[in-house]
Amino acid sequence: MSAIQTVDSLDYAFPPKPKPLSDQQRADYRARIKELLQQNNAVLVAHYYTDPEIQALAEETGGCVADSLEMARFGRDHEADTLIVAGVRFMGETAKILTPNKTVLMPTLKAECSLDLGCPPEDFSAFCDQHPDRTVVVYANTSAAVKARADWVVTSSMALELVEDLDSKGEKILWGPDRHLGNYIQKQTGADMVMWQGACVVHDEFKSQALLDLKKVHPEAAVLVHPESPESIIAMADAVGSTSQLIKASQELPNETFIVATDRGIFYKMQQLQPNKTFLEAPTAGEGATCRSCAHCPWMAMNGLVAIAEALEHGGEQHEIHVEPELAKQAMVPLDKMLAFSANLKK
Repeated sequence: MSAIQTVDSLDYAFPPKPKPLSDQQRADYRARIKELLQQNNAVLVAHYYTDPEIQALAEETGGCVADSLEMARFGRDHEADTLIVAGVRFMGETAKILTPNKTVLMPTLKAECSLDLGCPPEDFSAFCDQHPDRTVVVYANTSAAVKARADWVVTSSMALELVEDLDSKGEKILWGPDRHLGNYIQKQTGADMVMWQGACVVHDEFKSQALLDLKKVHPEAAVLVHPESPESIIAMADAVGSTSQLIKASQELPNETFIVATDRGIFYKMQQLQPNKTFLEAPTAGEGATCRSCAHCPWMAMNGLVAIAEALEHGGEQHEIHVEPELAKQAMVPLDKMLAFSANLKK
C-alpha cells in the first residue's frame, strides 16, 4: 500500500466560534428565518453535525436533517426554488451540481472540511496520474474539482459495498482522501488500495486509552464508531458505520448506554429517537492531551441562526454556491454512478 504525504490536519486554523445569543435573540432569529424561508420559496437542509438548534429548525420548517447523500437527494427532489445548506462547503457544491437550476445558499462559504482542505485538486490529480491503472474512488467530503477527477464518488454509508464490488471485478483502487476510512475498507474487503493520507480533525482526535478508561466506568455501554476514526478506536466498536448507520444502531442495539465516536451533533437525532437512552462522547483528550475539535467540527459550528438569516436576506457572493458548468458536468458523472449504486443497494 502506497501513500502520499499531505498537510497535517492539526495545522489547520480553526474559525472563530459564533457569538452566543440570548434566548430572546434566538427566538427572534428563528421566527425571522421561518418568514424568510416562505418568502423565498426556500428549504433548509441540515447535516447531523450541525448544532441541535439548527437541526430542529430544519425539521420545524419542512426541511431535512440527514447525511450528505440524503441532503443532496432531498434538495434535488424538493419543490423549493432555493436550497439553504447548513453544513460545509462541499455539501453546498454537491447540492448545486445535482440541482443546477436552483439557487443554493450557505450560511457561510467559509465553512470548510479538513478532508477537503487536505486534498488539493492539483496535488490529487498528480497522485492519480502516478497510478493510471487504478480506479479512482473519492469520498464525498471533497471539492467539485476532486470529484470531477474521480471514477466514483462514495459516502461512508456505501463505500464498503462499492469497493467490495469493484474488487470482485478485479479492479485496483486509488482511494482518497480519508486514510482511516480507506484503511477500514481495505481491511474489510482485502481490496488492492493505495491511499491519499487525509484525515478529519474531529475523528482523528479520538483517544484509545481514554476510551478504554471510559468503557471501564460504563462496562454496559455499546461503542458506536464512525470509520473516519483511527484503527485503534474502530477495534473497540460494537458498531461501525456512517452517521445514519450509527443512528440506526442506537435504535436497534439493546444497550441503554452508548459511547459515540463521531461529532456530538449526532446526539440530537439519537436522543430524539431514543429519549430514554444515555449517550456519551468518546474522549478526544487523555493522558494529559488536550483536544482542538473536542468532538465538534469547528466549521459546522459556523452554521448559526444569524448566518442563516443573513444568507436568506442578502444572498449574493457571500452566500451563494456556484460551480462552473463544465466542472459540474464532469463531477456529475461519478455522482450519478454513486446515486445509481446506492439505489440498487436499497433494492
